[in-house]
Amino acid sequence: MDIATSFGTAAQAYERARPVYPAEAVRWLLPRPGAIVLDVGAGTGKLTGRLVREGHDVRAVDPDATMLKTLSRRLPSVATTVGSAEALPVDDMSIDAVTFGQSWHWVDPVSASRETARVLRPGGLIGLFWNIRDESVDWVRELSTIMHSSAAERLLSEGPPEVAPPFVDLEHRTWEWTAALSAEALVDLAASRSHVIALDADARDAVLARVRALGERVADAEGMVQLPYRTHVFRALRP
Repeated sequence: MDIATSFGTAAQAYERARPVYPAEAVRWLLPRPGAIVLDVGAGTGKLTGRLVREGHDVRAVDPDATMLKTLSRRLPSVATTVGSAEALPVDDMSIDAVTFGQSWHWVDPVSASRETARVLRPGGLIGLFWNIRDESVDWVRELSTIMHSSAAERLLSEGPPEVAPPFVDLEHRTWEWTAALSAEALVDLAASRSHVIALDADARDAVLARVRALGERVADAEGMVQLPYRTHVFRALRP
């Protein structure tokens, strides 16, 4: 299985449990509504939906058609195309901003930077978004041990993401916030992870059982799990 394009097998779990992005993070990238935005690696539309709600004209690209079908059911006004960051299906200098929500770690940064620069208008923006769980909290660190660190978490632990010319001098901001989800939704979160998707059925069931037990242990009186996140956004201008 190609892990980068495996998420469609868990599209519903991904949609139910993956977090959205703070409005403030999108406004930092695009402070005024009305931009033409290409959301690449859009998945089920977690970032796409926030961009739409902030008043932008958004087009979604993802290598997985199953993920895009889920996006289209949620956001029928958004045009979708199967494609990759290394071969974007849009014209030269036709886009105001290209965003990557939880997806830049799957791309070839040199080719993707070149392609992003091709489709951006001069002065356009590249925006790289990641929601990362706050592992300074003991139970969150335990969760990560059970379901393993993701490619995104490993990438950001090593420093800022790699971009290539013409993009230089990435600006970086973070936002701290908390997502409330049920213990069962915490299981969905684990089930949508690339490492868990790649396991055989018995191993996957064992991981999800441990996540369920952890979620039930840390849930509050209303049965909700308060999962702390840090949202990281990096941006750079096309010269």
